[in-house]
Formats: sequence, structure tokens, C-alpha cells
Amino acid sequence: MPLDLSSRRVLVTGGAGFLGREVVARLDAAGCENVFVPRSADYDLVDRDAVRRVIRDSQAEVIIHLAAVVGGIGANRENPGKFFYDNLMMGVQLMEEARLSGVEKFVAIGTICDYPKFTPIPFLESNLWDGYPEETNAPYGLAKKMLLVQAQAYREQYGFNATYLLPVNLYGPNDNFDPASSHVIPALIKKFIEAREDGLKSVEIWGDGTPSREFLYVNDAAEGIVLAAERYESSEPVNLGSGMEITIKELAEITADLCGFTGRLVFNPDMPNGQPRRCLDTSRAEAEFGFKAKTDFRTGLRRTIDWYRSVRPGAVAQAGSAAAV
Repeated sequence: MPLDLSSRRVLVTGGAGFLGREVVARLDAAGCENVFVPRSADYDLVDRDAVRRVIRDSQAEVIIHLAAVVGGIGANRENPGKFFYDNLMMGVQLMEEARLSGVEKFVAIGTICDYPKFTPIPFLESNLWDGYPEETNAPYGLAKKMLLVQAQAYREQYGFNATYLLPVNLYGPNDNFDPASSHVIPALIKKFIEAREDGLKSVEIWGDGTPSREFLYVNDAAEGIVLAAERYESSEPVNLGSGMEITIKELAEITADLCGFTGRLVFNPDMPNGQPRRCLDTSRAEAEFGFKAKTDFRTGLRRTIDWYRSVRPGAVAQAGSAAAV
């Protein structure tokens, strides 16, 4: 039987963030009246005492762990130690304290960066341990991947109900457009809109344009996470994606067109490409808990561009290089 989240107290770490606010909205729509969203100013989840306190204060019966320190290729290259330590400590301590506190279910959110650098297309969950992740984001990916190990070990030894989901790159309204830490879609949108307004004839893009990526609209990702919280009762990892593969060159051309930029796209091969290809096999999510992405990519991208245009007065003013993570 599906877990009735409407009758549970649910702790959503990272619930005020880009993905988190959509998950909270989805929980609200499902009738869940007891959702606790901790603020980082009140609970530093890297600190063990703060982890104990947030579980005590929320009286959590279900935990959806979304909180992460994350960014594009540039941010990963500059902060490998921080990205490893903070993500590892947040997740490992939270799951341990959840177990000790008798939490009924724990949903851990991993990352596409868990996969080996050279993974056959489409990525199958069984490929996860076939090699080392792409170097620029390996510390982040491995830190998150340890939650899968922990979830499986805890289920085996303690019978702890932990699941692990692997979303691809997300996009949508309310994304991070800060050039110092944004992912490829918001970085491109920002650059193209500003280039058009400034009358620039060209825009530089990191890498040679050949790597491929898969993108999942944030509302779809939130639906998948809540469905898994309700219906999925295993610690075997599950991909969350759209199943659509697109090269960075194609992505840049579509984004430029939707942003109204008609100048040249200049790819810089001296900057890192990141992982060569990304595209998921999403059949397990559909078979296990009925999730299938609904949002057409161009539709979601247009909504994201429209949202950014509507909030630009409050956005970061300086453009940065697009990082294809």
C-alpha cells in the first residue's frame, strides 16, 4: 500500500531551494499538513548536534533529503574539498540520526554525477559502479553516492527504510542564475539575454559543444520524488529523468533562439567539457512507482526564460561563462 504522506510529519531538507519548494508544493497538494522546512541559518546540517535538533524539532516520520552544496563545473573545480565534506557529512549524519530516532522512511537524493565518466548510453542503474566519475565533479558525486551505500547497508542490518534517487540536471523557474555557481541552462539564458540587450555579436560557451546532457523540468522531478516517497520500498537506486539526450551545441542553439539572440556562438575548447554523454534509462522509475516526465523540453525552457525575464531586476548583474555540468 502507498505511504499516506498526508498523515505523516515530513522533514524536507533544502525545502526552501530550487527543487525543494516544488517538492513542498507537491506535498501540500497531496494534503500533507505537517511539513517542516529547516533554514540553514537555524540548522547547519554539517553539524551533528544541529542534525539531532532538526529531527527532534520536526518530529519527523518521513525525511526527504534534498539539501546539497552544488554548482557547475567552475564551482566544482574551485571547491572539491568543500563539496565532498559538506555533502557527505550532511547526508551520512542525517540518515544515522534518522535511524536512531525511528524515522519511518528516508528518501535520499543523489546525482547524475554518481555515474562513471564513460557510461554506456542510456545509463542503467546497474552501471553505477563500473568506473570512476568525471573528474571535475567526482568529489561531489562520490559524497552523494555514499548515501546509496549507507541506505543499502542500513536496510540490510537495521531494516531501515531508505531509498535513493538519481535525478539528471534540473531546470525551470527559480533556478540559480548566479554565474559563479549556476548550471548550464541558467548560465546560457543569462548570457544570451544580456548579449542581446547589449548588442553583442557573439557569446562564448565553455567546451567544444560536443558533450550531451539530459534535462528534467523541476516540477516533474518533484512529482517523481513524492511518488517515490509514497510508493517505492527498496534501496535499489532509481534514475529520474526525461530520457531526452541533447548536445551542448544543440542546447545553446535552441536557448539562443528562444532568447532572441542572433549572434555567433563561440565554443572555447580550452575550457572543460565535463562528462562526455548523459542520458538515463528511466524504465525503473515508471515500473516501480509510475513516474514518467511530462514536460516538453522547449516548453519548459521557454517557461524558464520567461520567468528569468520577469525577475531580472533582482538578478545578479555580471555575466559569467556557461558551465556544462
